[in-house]
Amino acid sequence: MIRISTSDLRKDTADVLNKVAYGGDRVALQRRGKDVAVIVSVEDYELLKAIEDKADLEMIRKIKEEGGDDVLWDDLKKELKL
Repeated sequence: MIRISTSDLRKDTADVLNKVAYGGDRVALQRRGKDVAVIVSVEDYELLKAIEDKADLEMIRKIKEEGGDDVLWDDLKKELKL
């Protein structure tokens, strides 16, 4: 993984985006020498979303198998203050 400072990103944005989009690189952004964010390609992002969705679905199935109650979407949004 490539690591660059956020100030270097400001100078080299186009180059960094090309490395991610076309070169398949992942770029960690750093502030004061610590990683604070990562830039990934759309393909990597979609893969991460699919993995999260699968994990969520598995958790829901497990809860249902254990006899968990159904929750209405509107109630859940209200509870989570969304």
